[in-house]
Amino acid sequence: MKLICGLGNPGTEHSGDRHNAGFLVVDRLSERLGIPLDAGRFQARMGAGRLGTDRLLLLEPETYMNLSGRSLGAAARFYKVPSEDVLVIHDELDLPFGRLQLKAGGGTAGHGGLKSIVAELGDEGFARLRLGVGKPEGKERTVGHVLSGFGAEEREALPDLLDRAAEAALGWATLGVAEAMNRFNRR
Repeated sequence: MKLICGLGNPGTEHSGDRHNAGFLVVDRLSERLGIPLDAGRFQARMGAGRLGTDRLLLLEPETYMNLSGRSLGAAARFYKVPSEDVLVIHDELDLPFGRLQLKAGGGTAGHGGLKSIVAELGDEGFARLRLGVGKPEGKERTVGHVLSGFGAEEREALPDLLDRAAEAALGWATLGVAEAMNRFNRR
């Protein structure tokens, strides 16, 4: 079983925020795979389906970003999904808008959602798909940047980015992290 978790903040007021990039990718996967996301268990919207012979869980925590680990940790424990079979999709300030980077394990780089997940899972061994949202220009604060919407040019490019991110997530699930990194980190 594979578990793909997209990070974001709940509520319509946050739906277009850069910080909700993970939710946007999981929504794209849900549509593409025909796996509806329902509210309920684990303080999350969740759906289950199949990807080839593997069972696949899609998860969007309905807690705020910095408490995402509660939902993911509870689901992973319930379904007995080890960290190496978990992919977390999140926004990344250290990558320019439109850049994707898949990686196996690693630190949190100050990302509150990742900190919460590491604390709940007890290790950093899960894979991450980082979606570049760029750093704020000038003296704009980081929090204000990630909690703001995408600019006009970014909104125009967003569908392609979400498609590429969905492909990378599916690559992780079907090919494994090393092969998927080779294929998708080059673009």
